Amino acid sequence: MAEPTADIALIGLAVMGQNIILNMNDHGYVVCAHNRTVEKVDRFLANEAKGTRIVGAHSLQEMVSKLKKPRRVMILVKAGSAVDAFIDHLVPLLESGDIIIDGGNSEYKDSMRRCKALEERGLLFVGSGVSGGEEGARYGPSLMPGGSEKAWPHIKPIFQAIAAKAGNDPCCDWVGGDGSGHFVKMVHNGIEYGDMQLCCEAYHLMKDALGMTSDEISQVFDEWNKGELDSFLIEITKNIMAYKDADGSPLVEKIRDSAGQKGTGKWTAISALEYGMPVTLIGESVFARCLSSLQAERVHASTHLKGPASTKFTGDKKEFVEHIRKALYASKIVSYAQGFMLMREAAKVFNWKLNYGGIALMWRGGCIIRSRFLGNIKDAFNKNPNLDNLLLDDFFKDAIHKCQDSWRKTIATAVTLGIPTPAFSTALAFYDGYRSARLPANLIQAQRDYFGAHTYELLSNPGHFIHTNWTGKGGNVSSTTYQA
Repeated sequence: MAEPTADIALIGLAVMGQNIILNMNDHGYVVCAHNRTVEKVDRFLANEAKGTRIVGAHSLQEMVSKLKKPRRVMILVKAGSAVDAFIDHLVPLLESGDIIIDGGNSEYKDSMRRCKALEERGLLFVGSGVSGGEEGARYGPSLMPGGSEKAWPHIKPIFQAIAAKAGNDPCCDWVGGDGSGHFVKMVHNGIEYGDMQLCCEAYHLMKDALGMTSDEISQVFDEWNKGELDSFLIEITKNIMAYKDADGSPLVEKIRDSAGQKGTGKWTAISALEYGMPVTLIGESVFARCLSSLQAERVHASTHLKGPASTKFTGDKKEFVEHIRKALYASKIVSYAQGFMLMREAAKVFNWKLNYGGIALMWRGGCIIRSRFLGNIKDAFNKNPNLDNLLLDDFFKDAIHKCQDSWRKTIATAVTLGIPTPAFSTALAFYDGYRSARLPANLIQAQRDYFGAHTYELLSNPGHFIHTNWTGKGGNVSSTTYQA
């Protein structure tokens, strides 16, 4: 039998899988390619992989036989049952210490389950977030591996070689235990939803309130991309606004205003509710897509429901564009602060030791939310690894203070003109709530005790729960306390 030659195997020859294999090959690794439809393996070897050191396998047995030990197998197939099916078929073929890597968009709880089950069988599991789309996969993605830490030394050279670079630093480091890699990727995608919605709201204001053309809006995004908003999403928005259809008109204005979603933003919002973290901007971004998808209803409602008499801005347009830029920047800071709050809470719940500065660096290049701003986040956590909230770092605190007047003016103007800015607005509401020493939740506690005897605490005696007979008719027996 031939000596094993492959450093790693990859299952799943869709665009992402093929590109990661070619990327690994570029960096000197011998990759064994496998796909459930074996004709795809032959096609790949005869075309894209022609003239490379990439090898193919028509069965899992053949693939495993070609792998050096410890065997490293990466799965890039549709999340869910397909991943479990491949793992079930692989387990009997592998030996103690071999490594299974799931690089798909799996739910973090699935990765937690898989990690535990495989470790019980003596195998190592890695659930890795992969971001950057097909181009990132080919020339340098952002990689977020977590799971069995013993696997890291065996995959680190490959992963850090193929990852995007921020300067000389690879946008890939070990995230933490069991499902943490996929949790961090989920939060990345949630922040991506938020960033996209913020761009949309800025575009909506410039188009409808200021009456700007697509070319003018493109120029604004181009200017913004030269400053503190420098990022991949601002850059592609600039390009999209400038793109012309065959008839010379802006293509973006011909696209149906109903946004789709694959679910990772929704998962982020659900986990925020689950762990009691106010990740309001990402939640609002998911709901904005849901509202957009009710397009037929909105068109019907638009003929019946009235808004303000005027929807056009009458002041200094150039000044208002600068207000919008600052509102976008301040809202973006809040979105990332909320994302890191959620990761910090999950780390407490699951006992993950997350390196927040390292996560910011992983997102600095290769991924969809890559931006200059992430360097500032990395610096904030390097300076203070125990930072409670990004908003309390001097750099971000000063930025919010400088943007605050513009942020408020932008939202007030949008409200007056009847232009929805759900993400801008919820970001400001969060900021105002977070900086409030006292909120009106004392009334909620009184209401809960009034109608359900749920008890409350006094400011003078926290931790001690009491019940009041508010009407003189109720009893003195309180219900068991619970957190709501």
